Amino acid sequence: MSVSPSPLPRSAVSPEPLSRSLVVTALRAAGCVFAEDEAQLLISTAQTPADLAAMVDRRVAGLPLEHVLGWAEFCGLRITVDPGVFVPRRRTEFLARQAVAVARQAAVPADRAARVRPRTVVVDLCCGSGAVGATLIAALDGVELHAVDIDPAEVRCAHRNVAAAGGQVYEGDLYEPLPATLRGRVDVLVACAPYVPTEAIGLLPPEARIHEPRVALDGGADGLDVVRRVIAEAPLWLAPDGSLLVETSERQAPRTVEAVARAGLIPRVAGSDELNATVVIGTRPALPRGPGG
Repeated sequence: MSVSPSPLPRSAVSPEPLSRSLVVTALRAAGCVFAEDEAQLLISTAQTPADLAAMVDRRVAGLPLEHVLGWAEFCGLRITVDPGVFVPRRRTEFLARQAVAVARQAAVPADRAARVRPRTVVVDLCCGSGAVGATLIAALDGVELHAVDIDPAEVRCAHRNVAAAGGQVYEGDLYEPLPATLRGRVDVLVACAPYVPTEAIGLLPPEARIHEPRVALDGGADGLDVVRRVIAEAPLWLAPDGSLLVETSERQAPRTVEAVARAGLIPRVAGSDELNATVVIGTRPALPRGPGG
């Protein structure tokens, strides 16, 4: 599997001919705010001095650090991140952890007679590198994961991160490529859909604007075009008591909550000041019990 909770490796590169101080100086001159930390990551990842020099050159030229390294740390896992793929954000760790918590709460009690616990069905829409799905697989027992992205490069990358653990990855537009057999069976539906307003794309750092796919960033006029589509169709796929979790911004949360309520889901908002993260959660009401239930 391409993700691993093991600690980062020790340096495989001798300090010569490109010393740590030279790497830090080059990174700082290029405007890297955390030059010392980045230098350590580059040195510990490079296999040879020539490899290190080439990595420093790519970083100085403006490539995202994760594209240079080939991986990103996410929820304690090492996630493969190919060039041109959306880099998983630290704030999205909050989304992943909320999804883990919801999945644990919604776990179906074991059938005492058969001693079998049904697998938790998880769908990860707009999965990007598959970081959220990989986190759920690592944190939960018995997960049936289905991940979707519209970008072929993202799909290839996500496959590398989740396939070894049995996750299925599909290429297509939101729910379109999912098996119809999943309708009404999804326990946790998580989406890190694009939510940057179109006019704000130009305000993003060059690393995002230039090196990440626009389809992973652009959420339309108010940033919620894709999010609304995710929410509108979610009730068709959620199991009773199943939950949709959508990453959004604090400013967009009220409109996201309105969309969740219009779809017939019970909304609530979770947030993290530390990570500047906001997640709107919508739960499908449980089916009413029969006369004898």
